[in-house]
Amino acid sequence: MPKKVILDVDPGIDDAMALCLALFNPELDVVAVTAVGGNCPPDQATRNVQAIIEQLDPPRWPRIGAASPPDHALPVDGRYLHGSDGLGGANLQVAELRSRHPSEKVISDAIRATPNAVTIIALGPLTNLARVFLRDPELTSMVGEVIMVGGTVSGPGNITPAAEFNMYCDPESARTVFRSPLTKTLVPLDLTNQIVLSYDLFNKLPDESTRVGKLLHTILPPAFRAYRQRFGQEGIHVHDSVALMAAIHPTLFTIEGMAADVETAGELTSGATVFDRRRVPAWRHNLGVAIAMDREKVVDAIIQGLHQAAKR
Repeated sequence: MPKKVILDVDPGIDDAMALCLALFNPELDVVAVTAVGGNCPPDQATRNVQAIIEQLDPPRWPRIGAASPPDHALPVDGRYLHGSDGLGGANLQVAELRSRHPSEKVISDAIRATPNAVTIIALGPLTNLARVFLRDPELTSMVGEVIMVGGTVSGPGNITPAAEFNMYCDPESARTVFRSPLTKTLVPLDLTNQIVLSYDLFNKLPDESTRVGKLLHTILPPAFRAYRQRFGQEGIHVHDSVALMAAIHPTLFTIEGMAADVETAGELTSGATVFDRRRVPAWRHNLGVAIAMDREKVVDAIIQGLHQAAKR
């Protein structure tokens, strides 16, 4: 029976690839795709979610959640890598919706509709999840699992020396989710940085005659240019797609229980994920952390998943 999932995303080119993989995967029942501000502002994130789904036209359309403005202005966004519209300047057209449902409501409704059966895959800042659990704490006992991408265990951040992007965008919300009594797994930057897709990826993508192939061939070239110009790197990371593989193919990952929290006030360390790894820890384990993976098999699963999506 397919796993019911909610994808909470801030598209983002990498998020778009993850949506290609998830919306057509027979092992997943994507009941909702909810937008959150991060790689681009909330309004643009909402527009991008709708545009991606319209472009892909999956056999079963999920509910769409609209991103609400954050409690505090986003300290950074990802358009330096993802282009002015978050999707490499593709400027995809969308049909304007008459009414939009806030992401928090869509998430709450989906959890209450099938208690203990929904996995939330959080690929952006944790703003929506924190709002859901703060407004209705009962829901923390009704979520099947939360899989989230972000943070760093022992490596440097990618926005500041200490902080990864998703955690830095909204550290208060990240702390709320980390401290919530949920079954949760973190896929950190230490792991996702291990996969770099080179230009050879274009020889492995589905043909442009397919919806999936057309979208990817449109949005990926700007990502390669941005990585080369900003980092001098001849390849791209696909953090969100790696995290999605942890939900679809958990046997390819090694998970270790850890005690973790998020710094919210440090002048130099805001958004840093902190782990109690002392010889005699004082904190209790509160999440699982992906510490290793079979890289070749994860990459193969991503490529095969894209071709499977194109066929469907």
